[in-house]
Amino acid sequence: MSVPVDTKVPWVAMYHSVGDCSDDPYRVTVTPERLDGQLAWLTRRGLRGVSMAELLAAPTRRNLVGLTFDDGYADFLTDALPVLRRHDCTATLFVLPGRLGGENAWDPLGPRKPLLTADGIRRAAAEGIEIGSHGLTHVDLTRADDRTLNAETAGSRTALGQLLGTEPAGFCYPYGTVDERVRDAVRDAGYTYACAIDPGELNGLHVFPRVHIGQNDTSARLLLKYRLHPLRRRPVRGLR
Repeated sequence: MSVPVDTKVPWVAMYHSVGDCSDDPYRVTVTPERLDGQLAWLTRRGLRGVSMAELLAAPTRRNLVGLTFDDGYADFLTDALPVLRRHDCTATLFVLPGRLGGENAWDPLGPRKPLLTADGIRRAAAEGIEIGSHGLTHVDLTRADDRTLNAETAGSRTALGQLLGTEPAGFCYPYGTVDERVRDAVRDAGYTYACAIDPGELNGLHVFPRVHIGQNDTSARLLLKYRLHPLRRRPVRGLR
């Protein structure tokens, strides 16, 4: 049964790591099996998961759902990409060019997860995955001084441009935290859009709201989140 999306309040799913979630204090991991079931749920309802670039460029966003993966974990290539391919989905992967081949040191409780190398990011892009910036090093930009803010926004865009041969269109706020100053810095850095979580009173293409999707999101929970989304979020200004 098809459940069309509200084209003015697009449903954008926020994922992180895909793999073993037995030790997952921040609830950022789903197993490949759970991801497979969640994407199958979309398909059964006549929906298709796509990248933010595809979502924003579509003549109509009806029956499209945005799929985003934060942090650039190495397991994206091994555990997420095959599932996406199985369901004919695309996605946007937000990476940290200042931590290439590193780990998620910003999570004090762990567990430590490896991040993609430069070659890994290039491989994802070659597979048709949109690459966006998650900043350089994953810091709360609302607490950053001007120099750090510029490096994390404009600097990360330049770094990814050098890595991929083209600068990214999208940005994703670490921790989802954003205020007017940070939004303006992202926009001034040349990004076409930026993803938040719940941007509060801010609105527009540079504070795109998203919905966290985790291991506990079974079909019933997905349906509830999907139906509640247009009630909890305002139409995004600037959408065609």
